[in-house]
Order: sequence, then C-alpha cells, then structure tokens
Amino acid sequence: MATSTIACLEQEKSSLLRFLAGLSQDGGISKSWGNGTDCCVWEGITCSGDGVVIEVSLASKGLKGQISPSLGDLTSLSHLNLSYNSLSGVFPEELMSPSSITVLDVSFNHLKGHLQELNSSVSDRPLHVLNISSNRFIGELTSITWEKMRNLVTINASNNSFTGQIPSSFCISSPSFAVLDLGYNQFFGSIPPGIGKCSNLRILKAGHNNINGTLPDDIFSATSLEYLSFPVNRLQGTIDDALMMKLSNLVFLHLGGNRFSGKIPDSIGQLKRLEELHMGHNNISGELPSSLGDSTNLVIINLHVNKITGELAKVNFSNIPNLKILDLSANYFTGTIPESIYSCSNLTWLGLSFNKLHGQLTEKIENVKSLTFISLSHNNFTNITRALYILKRLRKLNTVLIGGNFMHEAMPEDEAFAGLENIQVLGINDCALTGKIPNWLSKLKKLELLLLRNNKLSGPIPTWINSLNFLRYVDISNNSLTGVIPTSLTKMPMLKSDKNSVHMDQIVFQMPFFLPPSLHYRTSTAVPKMLNLGNNKFTGAIPMEIGDLKELLSLNLSFNNLNGEIPQSLSNLRNLMTLDLSSNHLTGEIPSTLENLHFLSKFNVSYNDLKGPVPIGGQFSTFLSSSFAGNPKLCSPMLVHHCNLAEAALSSPFSTKEYVDKVMFIIAFSLFFVIGVLYDQTILSRYFLLNRLR
Repeated sequence: MATSTIACLEQEKSSLLRFLAGLSQDGGISKSWGNGTDCCVWEGITCSGDGVVIEVSLASKGLKGQISPSLGDLTSLSHLNLSYNSLSGVFPEELMSPSSITVLDVSFNHLKGHLQELNSSVSDRPLHVLNISSNRFIGELTSITWEKMRNLVTINASNNSFTGQIPSSFCISSPSFAVLDLGYNQFFGSIPPGIGKCSNLRILKAGHNNINGTLPDDIFSATSLEYLSFPVNRLQGTIDDALMMKLSNLVFLHLGGNRFSGKIPDSIGQLKRLEELHMGHNNISGELPSSLGDSTNLVIINLHVNKITGELAKVNFSNIPNLKILDLSANYFTGTIPESIYSCSNLTWLGLSFNKLHGQLTEKIENVKSLTFISLSHNNFTNITRALYILKRLRKLNTVLIGGNFMHEAMPEDEAFAGLENIQVLGINDCALTGKIPNWLSKLKKLELLLLRNNKLSGPIPTWINSLNFLRYVDISNNSLTGVIPTSLTKMPMLKSDKNSVHMDQIVFQMPFFLPPSLHYRTSTAVPKMLNLGNNKFTGAIPMEIGDLKELLSLNLSFNNLNGEIPQSLSNLRNLMTLDLSSNHLTGEIPSTLENLHFLSKFNVSYNDLKGPVPIGGQFSTFLSSSFAGNPKLCSPMLVHHCNLAEAALSSPFSTKEYVDKVMFIIAFSLFFVIGVLYDQTILSRYFLLNRLR
C-alpha cells in the first residue's frame, strides 16, 4: 500500500526491478511491478510521504530465485519481509549493513551458506528484529556481528545448521534484548555466562542442539524469563532449589531429553505463573514434591521416563484445576491413582503407564469428561471388566491403552459396552487374557489401531473384521488363535485402499504416542499399516486374496502352521517393507516376482520346507542368509547349497524355455566363433606357407 503523494524515486524503482530480475518465479508480482507505474503503489511496497521506500513485504508470495543485493540500496528501508517463500542462494551481506533496517524476516526459505560477519569498523546497526529461521545456514554466529546490534530485541535463528558455541555478547551489547531462539541447530559447548545480564530477556530457546554442562547460576538472574527451553541436549547436574524460585515469572519450562539428576526442586510450587513443566527423559529421582500442587496454573505436567518414586497421592491435584495433560509414565510410582486427579475436569491426556501402580479404576474417573487419551498399561491393575464398564462412560475417549495389567483374567465377552464407539486406538495387550476375540469389538466402527498381542486368546479370527472400515493396524500376535486365515481379513477397506482415509477423524496426539519397538507418533495416520498374525496356530494356505491388501507396509504370518506355497499375489503389495513368513510349513519355491517389492527391507522365510533357487534381483541382494535358514532345499550363492544349471534356470525371470533357448544360442554362437577362428587360422597358415615356398 502506498502512503506517499509523490512518485517513488527512479533509483529506488531500479533497485526493486533488479530484485525482481533475480527471481526465477515472481509469484505474479511482476503484473503489479510495471516499469511505467509508481513503485509506491506496487504490491508489497510501502513508501513514506516523500516517495521513499520504507517497507518491502512479500511473505508467502511463491518467490523463487536469489535475493538481489540491490535491496540494500533502499537507504530508508526499515522493514523487509521475504518469509515463507522458496528463495535460495546466500544471504546478501548488503542487507545486514544498511543503517535503516529495523525488522528483517527471511524465515522459511532455502537460503544457505554463512551469515556474513560485519566489519568491526562498521557503526552500530538499528536492527530490532532478525528472523532467519528455517533455512540452511551454516557456520558460527560470531560475537563481532552482534556487538554492532545494540538495539536488538529478537533473534530467531532456529532450524538451521549453525555450529560453534552460543555467542556470549547478546545481553552485553543489547540492553533491550528479549527473545533468543537457537533451537534445532548444531551448537555445542556450554551455555555461556552472561545470560543473567539480560534483564529484559523473556524467551530463551536452544533445544535440539549438542549443548552440554550445567545450567549456569547466572541464568537464574534473568528474572524476566517467561519461557526457558533447552530440550534434547546434553545438559546435566541438579536444579538448585534456591535459584529456581528466582524465576518467578516463568510460564514455560522445558528441560526434557537431557541428563538432569536429583529431585524436582520444592520451590517449583512458588512459580505461580507456571503453565507447562516438561522434564521428561532425564534421570530425575526422589518423590514428587507436594508443592507441585501449589503451581495452580499448570496446564501440562510432563515427567515421563525418569526415576521418580513414591505415591502420587503426595500431590493434591485438585488444586490444579486447569491441568489438561498429565504424563508420569515410565517411572517407579507406587500405590493407587489418587482421587484428586479425577477432580481435574479439564484433563484430556492421562499417561500413567509403566509404573508400579495397583488397584482398580473407580467411578470417579467419570468426572473427567474431557478425557480423550488414557494410558494405564504395564502396571498391576485388576478387574478388566470393571475398567471397561467405567471407561465406556467417557464419551470423548479416542485412545485407550490398558495392556500389561489384569494378568490371566478373562477377556470380557459382554456385548453391553455401548459407549466405546468413539475409540480409535485400543490396546489390551500383554495381559495373558483367556477367551476369544470379543464380538463387542465389532461395534467400534471408528477403530484404527487394535493391539491384542501377547494374550492367550483362542478360536478363529471373526468374520466381521472387515466391517471395521478404518482399521489399519492389527496386532494379534502371540496368542492361541486357530483356523484358517479368513478371506474377510483380506477385504479390510483401509488395507486395500486409502480412499477411506478421506473420511477419517485423524487423531493429533497432544503428546507423542508410543508403539514398540521404540517409535513415537504424533498422529494416528502416521502409524504404518500393519497386519501381525505371528505366533498363533493358524492352519491352511495363505489366501491368494492377501495380494489385495495393497496398502500394507508390514505383514507377519510367522510361527504358525501354514502350508502350501507362497502366493504369487504377494508381489502386488508394492508398499510392503516387512514380510515375515518364517517357521511355518510352506513348500514350493520363493516367487521370483517378489523382486518387484522395491521397498522391502526385512524378509524372512526361514524354517519352512521351501526349495529351489533364491531370487537374486531387487532387494534380495541385501538380505542375510539367516532369512532363508532351515530350508535345506533352497539354493543360492550365499547358502551352503549352491544352484546347478537347471536350478539357476528356474531362478531366471524368463521361462525355462526362454532360458534354454538363450543357453542354446550362447553355445551355438560360441561353437561358430571357435570354428571361425580355427578356419581363419588354417587359411592364414596356408597363405604364409605358400609365400615361403615362392
């Protein structure tokens, strides 16, 4: 928008047109930037009253190409925003040097190289805000540059590849300095001293780097801090109780994914403004301080994967009415679930898995009507029937993980679980439950992930399995299920086509969702489509129709009593990454068409009765011999039994007839070649002999 009444200067128009000329894609701004018009009315350009360009704002315009240094010739330019484009190349030094720019934002582009260091002779710069985040910058952030930025308020250099140590001059040079974000880089070394001199520092973020050492004492002198975040580094040591209470303005504390030890400081309760406490994945021990309940504004408490002991009842959770996420999983808590947790009516996420809790769920959990996620797995809870009857009353629940409890109880078969219809993720695994796969599961029409592994369930797979239109992850391994693999299993809509995913209500987990072996997911749709029937008592042949499950990424039929041949139709599963058919009674040959599975990274057919040559094309050249062990009739250069000519012919992608024809051609060609050479040698010998006689 133009604010001037005078046309822009020709020199300034020329600088802008040179910038435009350096773009390979201009996002359509060239329609506005005409040579014969006033540049003050051009799209994204703002001028002062005397026709001087003071702002260039071209965020999210689809620009591609390089940033021309000509923008540095706009001597009155104060605001430059080129964020959220696809600009590449180096960042012009000329844009760091102008004495006019106060706000510079080139975030979310593809800029690379070093950030040019200012000459020590350059006078102080007026820059207030610098955002260079989400690019491809490398090298160090040298102190000399920042010593010339005495008016800096905000630096965001996150999500790049900067290295070296964090400069120590930010606070010394800029008394108004308030925001520093260096997250997702490759900084190393310790946190530099001097942070405490930033009397106005409100946000300090440097997560996901390689920073080590302890939190320096003077960081607690930055009493204006509201946001302190150093997750996923190598920080260690304890957090001083007396120092922590000095950060009375703290709203967000994230020190997860480090090596902190000792106890959570008692003074945590004096941080009355604290809303989020993240200290998961550390070595914190001791008991929860009862003072935690005094931080009455807490919304998130994340202390998972530590060594915290004692009973949860020590904390009065009823004093924390705004609590939405409580994740205390993978610790050593004992006792029962305190009823004060059930007074947190805003709670949406409750993670208490992998502890030593016991007892039964009580009806008071019905007060937590906002609960969408509950994980109580791997504790010592009892009475699964009661637990399910209570949980069904929480109508907003979409994820229920209660495996590793209720040991040796019976799987409830009562079909009166009306209320679980909104469940999308259900885990009742590792319980040694007896009984059958219950029919009430057929009512969970939104179910996406079903985990029933490591139980003692018997009987067949129910035929209604394909009526669950969104089921995409099935793990019923390590049970005692019998019968043949039903064709209904090969008609599961989400495993045949992803068209149904359009109608899915995707879960966006508020905290990472864990699935073995050690993978964390943020959304339910990110979980790979899997069918695991391993370690049961299934009989019969692998149905040919299994080749219809074209969306499968993982198929495990190992440790069963399956017989017959490996169906050729498996080669239709072009997305397959894992295929395990080991420890069955399969016969025949390994289909050579499986070479077409280009994403296959894990393959196992060991301990069957297979014969013939092992395919050698595609991914098969990467599989270890152990993938084929226990099949003495298989042959391959990598196995003890090498293939003879007839067997090698069978391993060819051509038919046997084509292979024999090719061999005969090669033999005939070789024979004619040898005869030809002998003939030539005979003729030449006679020629030289006649010449000698003459």
